[in-house]
Amino acid sequence: MIRVPLATEPPTFDNTVRRPGLSAIAEMVGEPSTVARPGPCRKKIADHRADIPPSSYPDFWTRAIDDLLTKYDRCCAFLACYIHPATGVATVDHMVPKSRSWDTVYEWSNYRLASHLMNSLKSDTTAFLDPFEIEDDWFGLEWVGFEVVLRKKLRRPRLTHAQHTLKSLNQRACCQLRKEYAQSYESREITLNYSRRTQE
Repeated sequence: MIRVPLATEPPTFDNTVRRPGLSAIAEMVGEPSTVARPGPCRKKIADHRADIPPSSYPDFWTRAIDDLLTKYDRCCAFLACYIHPATGVATVDHMVPKSRSWDTVYEWSNYRLASHLMNSLKSDTTAFLDPFEIEDDWFGLEWVGFEVVLRKKLRRPRLTHAQHTLKSLNQRACCQLRKEYAQSYESREITLNYSRRTQE
């Protein structure tokens, strides 16, 4: 896991994601739509925004995937590995889960580019370290089992979050991926530049 700086919000994001998303939220609490769109109005499903079921949010965030891939060089924010165009599945992870905060569901700053595996492992927990907030010297790589290890002494609650995050980062499939990259580099099947591209 490496530090990931927040990329600037794309100029199209407000019109394609935020505004339609907030308009949908307004409709779901019985307020008028704020963005014109075809079709009937959405039905009211809650009295307050905080009571909207997470599964009811329209997935406008998927419209940001191409921008996330470009802005973050196709690198999973958690696994720190390249998401391949053909074999990898890029997803939008909500760092603050949709179930915890309605007002960040359609916010660029709450999105992390994540592989499908890491997004699934993180799920709706808040006990994951945020790649935007970690420092470069917090983690290292153990070269026998290819597990990510904590190098920095952290205080709670960050220590608890780090331990929880490491359980996901060190799933067998993740360690195997790192091992394959290392072996491919050692046998000169890939270059150091390619290895950096795919792992950083």
